[in-house]
Parts: sequence; C-alpha cells; structure tokens
Amino acid sequence: MITNDVVAHLANLSRIALTPEEIEKLTGELGVILDAINKVQEVATADVPATSHPIPLVNVFRPDVIGDTLSAEEALSGAPEHDGSRFKVSAILGEEQ
Repeated sequence: MITNDVVAHLANLSRIALTPEEIEKLTGELGVILDAINKVQEVATADVPATSHPIPLVNVFRPDVIGDTLSAEEALSGAPEHDGSRFKVSAILGEEQ
C-alpha cells in the first residue's frame, strides 16, 4: 500500500518539489501501477519462459555497402560556416572555443 508519506519521501529523495495536491494525485496513480504489477505477479509462473518480445524479430536493415561519397569540399559547400575542413558550430554547455 502506497501512502502520501511514501510519495512525499520518494519525492524528497528525488529532489522533486511536489504540492500536497500533486502528492495526493501521485499516490493514487502509483497505487494503480502497483496493483497492476501485483496482478501480473499473480499470473506469472515459473514454467513460463521470460520473453523480451512476443514475436521473433529480425534485423530489417540492409547490409552496409560502400558507395560514392562526398568530398570534404562538396559536403562543406552548403554549410553556413566552416573552417575549410570541418563544420563550424556554436559552443554548447559553456565550452570554450
């Protein structure tokens, strides 16, 4: 049984600020999820093999084949900015150029 106190504790551990209304809503939603898990555990038996997918899957990708490629000049010809051999992009995440 999941309670408001449990949800508040989990939110605190996760560093998530929740209002009392959000805690109440999540308590109900998590309770439904746990009930569904309990139903699955009731049905699952040791003689049923685990599966990752109900139907067998095969690779649908074509094999890699080396073909004609663009030269560096052709690839960079449409770039808004480049340094002659590479695309020039803005720095991200506070990195220095």
